[in-house]
Parts: sequence; C-alpha cells; structure tokens
Amino acid sequence: MKKQHMFSPGPKSKAVIARDHKVIAQCMTREHPFVYERAKGVHVWDADGAEYLDFMAGVAVQSVGHDNPEVVRAIDAQLRKGLHCGFSDVYAEVPVKFAETLVSMLPRGLNSVFLSNSGTESVEAAYKLARYCKNKKWTIAFIHAFHGRTMGALSMTNSKPVQRERYGPFLPVKHVPYPYWYRMKMEPSECSDYCLNEMEKAMRGVKGDLASVFIEPVQGEGGYVVPPKEFIPGVRKLCDEHNALLCDDEVQAGCFRTGKFLAIENFGVKPDVVSISKAIGGGIPLGATVASRKLTGKWKHGSHANTFGGNLLACAGGIASLHFMKRERLGENAVRVGKFMMKRLAEMEVEHEMIGDVRGLGLMIGVEIVKSKSTRTPDWGKCHAILHNSLKRGLLLIPAGQSTIRICPPLTMTEEQAEKGLDILEEAVRKTGR
Repeated sequence: MKKQHMFSPGPKSKAVIARDHKVIAQCMTREHPFVYERAKGVHVWDADGAEYLDFMAGVAVQSVGHDNPEVVRAIDAQLRKGLHCGFSDVYAEVPVKFAETLVSMLPRGLNSVFLSNSGTESVEAAYKLARYCKNKKWTIAFIHAFHGRTMGALSMTNSKPVQRERYGPFLPVKHVPYPYWYRMKMEPSECSDYCLNEMEKAMRGVKGDLASVFIEPVQGEGGYVVPPKEFIPGVRKLCDEHNALLCDDEVQAGCFRTGKFLAIENFGVKPDVVSISKAIGGGIPLGATVASRKLTGKWKHGSHANTFGGNLLACAGGIASLHFMKRERLGENAVRVGKFMMKRLAEMEVEHEMIGDVRGLGLMIGVEIVKSKSTRTPDWGKCHAILHNSLKRGLLLIPAGQSTIRICPPLTMTEEQAEKGLDILEEAVRKTGR
C-alpha cells in the first residue's frame, strides 16, 4: 500500500531534519520538509516511504533518470579499478575518454576541456580563462543571472540580494538588463533592442578593458526566462565588435534539457567558452569548461588546476550519461514532452488568474505566479502554497526567480507521467485559489 503524502514530514523525516539542524550549516534554502530516501527513474521516496513524481530532477541533475542502470554499472566497474588518480599530476584514460565524448557532442572548434567538480567551478575556470587570455579585467553579466557562489562566479551572480549580501567588494563586473520582457512589460523585440543597447553602453563604458560577457541562454535561477530569438545573436555580434569572449553558462540548461545539447544552439550561436555541469555526471559531481585549443593553449602550466577534477568515478558516470542521452535521443524527448506540457500549461494559464506567464524550451519550463494578470505583480505567497499543495499530493517541485514554479523533470519522462504531474499541479493551483 502506498504511504500517504503529508504536508508535514512523517516521524522518520522529522528525526532526520532535527539531526540536520544540529550539525549542518543552515545557510541553504530548503523549500520542502522532504527527506530523500531513494529514487528510481522519475520517482523519489521520502524517509517515511511516501512516493513522489519528480519534477525537479535534483535541480536539473538527474536528466538520465534516477539510479540509471547504465550509469550505475559504469561507476561500479570503475570502483573495482580505482576511485581517484590525481589527474592534475598524472595521466589517466577515463577522464580523457569523457572529454573526447563531451567534445564529440559540442559545436566544431570547442575541443579543449578543463575538468572540475561543479557548475560553479566550471564558471570560475571560464572567468579565469577569459581574463588570462584577454589580459583585461572587466566582465559583463546580466541582472537576475546565476553563475555560482565562489568569488569570481558570485561577482557575476545577480539573482537574489541574499546571495551577495556582505560578500563584497566584488571583482570588476558590470550587470546589464536581461530581456525578461514579461516582467519588463515590453514586447519581445522592443525588450531585446533595449537590453542590447544597454549592453553596448556598458561595453563602451569600460574603454577597451573588456575580457568577456557571461550569459545563460535561458536564465535558470532568475526565473526560467527565455529571451527573444534575436537577443542571443545580438549578444554574439556585440562581443565580436568589442573583441570580448562570449562565455556560455550551460550548467542548468545544457545536456539536451532544451532539446539541443547546448541551449545556445537554439539561437544559432556558437560561444567561445562553455561551462557545463549538473547533468553531465549522471548524479556524480562533475564540471567541465570547454573552449578551443587556441584559447586554452594560452594558459601556462600551473596557471590553473585542482585536485579532484577528472575524478575517475565522476568521469565513468559522465561517459555513461552522455552515451545514454545521445542513444536514447533525450533531446527529442525533451522537445516532444515539453510541447505537450506547454500546451496543457497554456490552457491552465487562460483558466487561472494567478498564472501570469508560461515559458520554456524543451523540459526547462517556468510558470510565473502573480497577484493578477493585469498587474503582473509577483506573488511568492501563492507560489509557495502551490509548491506545498503539490508536494502534499505527490509532486516534487521547486521555485525559481521571484515567484516562478520551475519544471525540470528527468528527460526520460513520458507524456503520461507529465500529464499525471500536471493534473496534480492544476489541482494544487485550484486549492490555492480557493
């Protein structure tokens, strides 16, 4: 018999949460009193045995599904050979094979890989590479961007004030508007033009001392914001005109989540540097910064390194994950299931006053909750209530931005599973609106 879902955690979950509060630094934001016990495919179970449909995928990490058998087998096989080799000091085939596999899936010319352990590290490496190659200090990033929490990445992050509070002074970064046209109350093309003009002003303002522009092709933590189609090509053009490297943060949007392996490919643009993580390890911490050999060849020996980059278990899991994504055509599934979900969500948007906007590419979908369609004022209270009403009914969701419901399930999800989740979500919306 299935265990009942609870708005409040069950006894085993409560016990774990109490222990957590005693020994874990409470600087993180836990949206739910949910205690993970195990997972399989698109489902997770809590410590009290209740089953949930997963619309968060470990924050867009478990794209190949939880406990993917091929990933588990690859990691198990590597476990029998060794866990760690010190890849910054010796050679090993497994990290090389992972890099070869990754490069084979990227646009031509992105052929040199630096391996790390997380999205933040992959961005930090890109930031250092850009400054090193250009020998210039300024970077341009975007309002509402999230690039990570180490000091270089955090200098570019602009998602929420609490993420930056009391950490300054920051490295030299100028923030310019990202075309969040729904929130800025402009037409898409008008918003794109405005943001590109503001970006060009900032570029001129640094007087030739610009190293790079960092961008998320679809903003993640900022609210799952999809830019107008002409905006990313416009950014590429300005980078070329001002001799700046275009650094593409694909940490959340990459690995077929939007249909293409890189989200920026949806806009017909090739970046100079790519940062990628989350889904590439199949659940094991793994990050990669990719550029041309011409760029990475400018780094002198010893100018950048780490201890755990190229970890054998992570790279073994990563190889299996990338092969699975490609063979199973998860990008095509993301497009197919994403279109199915967007159609249903658009119908919900018409029916429910609190749903102000539905946007997305593939299985990277945002549902913005507002006080009213006319004001477009964010309503975090209702968004929070919807998330918890969904959890109570067996659907695991997390937020993004000011009041956006983030939908980023495993890319293995079927239309039937997606429909079940959307049924729960709509029921939660109705419950919240009463």
